[in-house]
Amino acid sequence: MTQDIFGEINNAILDLQNSQLQTYERPLKKLGQLLRHTDLEPYNEELTEGVDFDAFIAESEKTGGSMVGSAQLAWPDDLKKTMGLTLLLIDKLANDPRYAINFSHHFFYSGNKIIAGIHALTGQLIIPFARDYKNYVQSKGSIETVLKQPVSRKVFIVHGHDNGARETVARFLERIGLEAVILHEQANQGRTIIEKVVANSDVGFAVVLLTPDDEGRVKGRALEPRARQNVLLELGYFIGRLGREKVCALKRGTLEIPSDFAGVVWETMDSSGGWKQALARELEAAGHSIDWNKAMRA
Repeated sequence: MTQDIFGEINNAILDLQNSQLQTYERPLKKLGQLLRHTDLEPYNEELTEGVDFDAFIAESEKTGGSMVGSAQLAWPDDLKKTMGLTLLLIDKLANDPRYAINFSHHFFYSGNKIIAGIHALTGQLIIPFARDYKNYVQSKGSIETVLKQPVSRKVFIVHGHDNGARETVARFLERIGLEAVILHEQANQGRTIIEKVVANSDVGFAVVLLTPDDEGRVKGRALEPRARQNVLLELGYFIGRLGREKVCALKRGTLEIPSDFAGVVWETMDSSGGWKQALARELEAAGHSIDWNKAMRA
């Protein structure tokens, strides 16, 4: 599955939430397309197996009285069936935007403005579903509630001599609610550098800045730009301590990549700021809660 699928789902929901009567169809259709992604098919089939959508709608219609807005959806007690019904409902709404208007006005009545029903439907049904659906997929089809240890909000920044890159990453992390840990800002307490690294490695994630600060070469060949040796040492340390999934390497400029690391994907720290979304995705995949509104504005 592409790593960005849930980010795209979130973007479609944000667009739907901010839409008007003239623009709601596009994000709604986009959401339906994303939920039909081929990589999601096994989960969708499991959730919708044995679910009778028509019977659900018919039962829900019976709840409406003479008062506008009194109709309620007849959700089953089974959480998986509820998710399956919601999945089928979103698919129907996306395929027939006119039905979406009538449905939201009937079951999510929020005043005379037609678009208000779409906004209420988005906030009360689609957003909670997207949250639960993401958890369901990422837990490989489990709906069991378990106690999860909180993820540390600290993010260690491994860097060389490029202070601008270091400060840019640190400020981005802080703007999305994380704490940037920069080694030289921590107290020495008479320790060696590696002792300081170890003492401050109680973090939930590490960002490693690969910048062309040094030069080196294979014997007999021309000099090539390289990252500083301390950066490579700390890169290996954090991969070993946290696991590769909790380490993101940001590469800035042209430099040689160590052969042992050549098969690992890194992100390019581009001037356009695309690296911010890439880093936020990696942080979210590692268990951090990301406010995408802040991430997109940071």
